[in-house]
Amino acid sequence: MDFSMKLPSSHSFLTLISTIILHLIFFISLCFEANAKVELPENVLIPALFVFGDSIMDTGNNNFKKTITRCDFAPYGKDFPGGVATGRFSNGKAPSDIIAEELGIKEFLPPYLDPKLYATELATGVCFASGGSGFDHVTSKLLNAIPLSSQLDSFKEYIEKLKVSVGEYRTNEILVNSIFIVVFGSNDISNTYFLTRLRKIKYPKFSDYADRLVSIASNFTKEIYQLGARRIGIFNVPPLGCVPMQRTVAGGPERKCVEEYNNATVLFNDKLSNQIDSLKTDLSDSKIVYMDIYSRTLDVIVNSQNYGFVNEDKGCCGTGKLEVGFLCNRFGSICSNASEHVFWDSFHPTEIFYKITIPPLLKNYMSQFF
Repeated sequence: MDFSMKLPSSHSFLTLISTIILHLIFFISLCFEANAKVELPENVLIPALFVFGDSIMDTGNNNFKKTITRCDFAPYGKDFPGGVATGRFSNGKAPSDIIAEELGIKEFLPPYLDPKLYATELATGVCFASGGSGFDHVTSKLLNAIPLSSQLDSFKEYIEKLKVSVGEYRTNEILVNSIFIVVFGSNDISNTYFLTRLRKIKYPKFSDYADRLVSIASNFTKEIYQLGARRIGIFNVPPLGCVPMQRTVAGGPERKCVEEYNNATVLFNDKLSNQIDSLKTDLSDSKIVYMDIYSRTLDVIVNSQNYGFVNEDKGCCGTGKLEVGFLCNRFGSICSNASEHVFWDSFHPTEIFYKITIPPLLKNYMSQFF
């Protein structure tokens, strides 16, 4: 009888090590989930977060894309841990990070396109969002952002990678129990329709363009549903007429909130809400949640002093009136305290704004995901 020890092949050994590491990551994530800040139903853990969207949610995907819509340079990220410009359109964290942290998943949601993304990060979710993107493919073409269709393709690719890492059964389990966030529409309305007027030729009435956007949103929701998503939160569009850039461009000498833009946004949001109600019926085994960020954002802007802000109509970067992206750079000035400003640049809010608005938003809607 041969009692000699047989060593495992190098392939088997590596497979074993990978399995052990994945299990360790899983247990670590469970520990983090136990510290979820938002109240979840008893014995419920959310394994992962997936985000599709535009620059508000982008955590760095545009760093790996040839586009002028980038912010991987100072002063962006000045209040991020280490003062690093990560590609988030903020002085600090993006809403994607704050949502992940509030759900007890992880502190930062990594960009899917990062070539240094660890396989172990896949099981707890990633960000597919891209600055400059929109529901309309024309919107993404304007700034060479990652369009909706490519974000969907990345998600399909992600699923196959996850299957390799944790197996098909666990992959399906993760998808069904995770939360998906969809945030588009701002660039479609502010840039494609009003600023460049590219869509006004085909859709003279904004209502018709809004119908087009809502149809795309509906189809996208159905597509990620078919791929396994069941808990889907869709943000409405914030009051675009009160964004510093829009005030500067169309708000007159006093830079008031632009009523036309806000009215268009409200119209789009109403149509989106109605469509989501319809989707709830069509996709009855899912939880699709309309998340109203418009009302909360407008309240912070109108009543900014109640929230501790001293400036609500200019960004912290440069003059605060037009600077965004490459115009907000290390050669210009920045305000002394970003926490006193609602906006970081002329289009994107500060981290403190997100910390004030996102947790209550999640608290209001979390029960609807279950």
